[in-house]
Amino acid sequence: MQIAATVSRSRAPLLASASLLTRLLFSSQPLRRVEALVSPSPQPPPISSIFPPALGCARRYHDGRPRGSLWRGKKLIGKEALFVILGLKRFKDDNEKLDKFIKTHVLRLLKLDMVSVLNELERQEEVSLAVKMFRVIQKQDWYKPDVFLYKDLIIALARRKKMDDVMELWESMRKEDLFPDSQTYTEVIRGFLQYGSPADAMNIYEDMKKSPDLPEQLPFRILLKGLLPHPLLRNKVKQDFEEIFPDQRVYDPPEEIFGLR
Repeated sequence: MQIAATVSRSRAPLLASASLLTRLLFSSQPLRRVEALVSPSPQPPPISSIFPPALGCARRYHDGRPRGSLWRGKKLIGKEALFVILGLKRFKDDNEKLDKFIKTHVLRLLKLDMVSVLNELERQEEVSLAVKMFRVIQKQDWYKPDVFLYKDLIIALARRKKMDDVMELWESMRKEDLFPDSQTYTEVIRGFLQYGSPADAMNIYEDMKKSPDLPEQLPFRILLKGLLPHPLLRNKVKQDFEEIFPDQRVYDPPEEIFGLR
């Protein structure tokens, strides 16, 4: 009897394990509960319990700081440059105060701050102030002719249809033996066409043909579209386009659409 009792006790764990396995195999509960019964694994503690939010490792809310490219750009502008931008905008309608502010504050800026002020004024479309700032930069000892300084300012003026200022800068740029890129030619040609001056657009076009860089198609196509009411000028541009780009086609709409007959 003692031997039988001992054998029964030794088999009890095995029978219990077999019973548990049978229940797991034929259970209708989801698989994740079966896995939890077989081998439960403790979940790691959340990071917020290890590093408190005060340390900056787990931020559950917006901290109020600006986001995006505008903020990254403003961080590159110094405090003095920001002060100058605000001052220029404040006195832009009073020439006497504006000139005094330029002498007392703008001329004290370093080179990088002056360029930053110019770029920010262009971005804010304060083109008149940007032209004044550019003229200040030209008078500095460290100034060297730079086509990119001209480019951004000329494009900003052309988009605001300040074509008289564009031509002044254009002549100044050409006196410094600088040639703009295709984008600058495109914007200026488009600006003159929208301004109603196809003759000035053709002057820029003739200047473009003298550029040492190879021309691109976009300024040609802008001219071909803008000169539809002027067939003689358009045919000249069309001939040049077909010679430079022989594999490209030019769309010619019916003349009666534009009242050319």
